[in-house]
Amino acid sequence: MPEIMLTIDQVAQLIESMSQHGSGRPPRGGLLHSGWYSTEEVAELIDVDPSTLRRWRTSSPVQGPPFVRLTSRVSMYSIPDVEAWLASRRIVPGEAA
Repeated sequence: MPEIMLTIDQVAQLIESMSQHGSGRPPRGGLLHSGWYSTEEVAELIDVDPSTLRRWRTSSPVQGPPFVRLTSRVSMYSIPDVEAWLASRRIVPGEAA
């Protein structure tokens, strides 16, 4: 097998890319391989209590970022869905009409 030589910067970039996606391997695209947040992780990211996300999920109509209910007690949020949900609520002063 041929040797592969990487610079320190390339190794650091590869490690960073892999750690951002949580799986230990590079992302393959699609919902399944995009990375996931727990309720607690999303709550921490957007600075709300986890109970707020739980309340949003059970309200009518449902609010908050899109989620996947794995069991009656476990819901997960895909990273791209959370980013898109946040972007949809972004207000840029001077552009708001």
